[in-house]
Amino acid sequence: MVWRTLLRRTPSIPVTKPIAIIGGGPAGSSAAEQLARRGHKVLLFDEKLAWEKPCGGGITDKALVRYQYLRDVGIERNLVDRCELISPGGRRVTFDLGKPVAIFSRRVLNGFLLERAQEAGVEVRQQRITAIQGHAGEWRLRTQHEDMKAEFIILATGARNPFRAQFSRPYAPEDLMATAGYYIPGSTGCMQIRFLRGLHGYIWIFPRPNHFSAGICGRMGDKSTSELRRLLEQSLTERELDFKGGTFYSHLLPSLRLTTLRHAPVDGDGWAAIGDAAGFTDPITGEGLYYALRSAELLAEAIIAEKPSSYRRGLRNDFLPELEMAARVADRFFTGSWMGEAVTERMVQFTGSSPKFQQLMCDLFAGSQGYLTLRQRLYLSLPRMVAESAVNSLGLRRNKHVSSGAELQY
Repeated sequence: MVWRTLLRRTPSIPVTKPIAIIGGGPAGSSAAEQLARRGHKVLLFDEKLAWEKPCGGGITDKALVRYQYLRDVGIERNLVDRCELISPGGRRVTFDLGKPVAIFSRRVLNGFLLERAQEAGVEVRQQRITAIQGHAGEWRLRTQHEDMKAEFIILATGARNPFRAQFSRPYAPEDLMATAGYYIPGSTGCMQIRFLRGLHGYIWIFPRPNHFSAGICGRMGDKSTSELRRLLEQSLTERELDFKGGTFYSHLLPSLRLTTLRHAPVDGDGWAAIGDAAGFTDPITGEGLYYALRSAELLAEAIIAEKPSSYRRGLRNDFLPELEMAARVADRFFTGSWMGEAVTERMVQFTGSSPKFQQLMCDLFAGSQGYLTLRQRLYLSLPRMVAESAVNSLGLRRNKHVSSGAELQY
């Protein structure tokens, strides 16, 4: 009937000009899908669409629980249930994660999210936006072939955001990490993270469904891309991984300082930024996928409620304090000392020698342990962690045939 047709086509709120989303990664696609499902007309622009990205592609249990479609989807992924940590001094520990990390190829993951957006009614255009002019409600976007208008603009262009200077402020080198790496054939059920002396960053080897994503990240200005590449190749050679036949890549990763997180605008009159374009990446772990999806969700909720200015408040009430705490302690984590040794050295030592500390590490990887409560948990657990570490380091074991109150024996 006619009235049913009209009902299907009537959006939840009046639509005049479309919402323009620039960037078709997880953040842009997710925001586009949610807005389109609530009746908004959405144009999504991305020059590359689904493409392979030089990152681990790991999604934590926290994200899988919140976004169950990623947990239940049938697309290829690798569920990794073990992790090997290597300290600057060469200590190694391999442990079970408890709750697996799902590692996706970014080409596959991005393609899946774009398909969901299109199924919701998003118009996806494989075009590059070359210029933005105008103001809220009257934005004019230019591509190589045409001009168009938009009511609201969402920037989801990643760390290399060409419009950041126009809407916010450019990143300083101290707010970015350079990455370099290879895609190497092969896979396994264990991921590896290695820390190096003097490196504000780490080396990772993440097993995707049919290849390894092996890479290194370091703060821009500390080491050049060529230096990072040399350190990575040396590590891969030691592990006997043949990188010479692999595809090389490099990329930028946001790793914002506390002052930048607190003061750089992520929204304004008629626009907002989400995901990496807003700098929402953990400055310690480099995890960005959860924050891409969550910031997209928070912004979509604000727009659907016709209160886009509430987006910033939503961030403040959600994950922004966690990222600020991570930014506060990132330098200390990578270059500081704890109990007479490097923080990363002690971290690997305690992971291997203290079951209680190992459980803490599992919770960090799962996303269930945040930074805001980490300090309190460490203080409360430290005596037991030190005792467990001492027992294991000295080779002390409790005789299983005596009571729990008996003396420790060699």
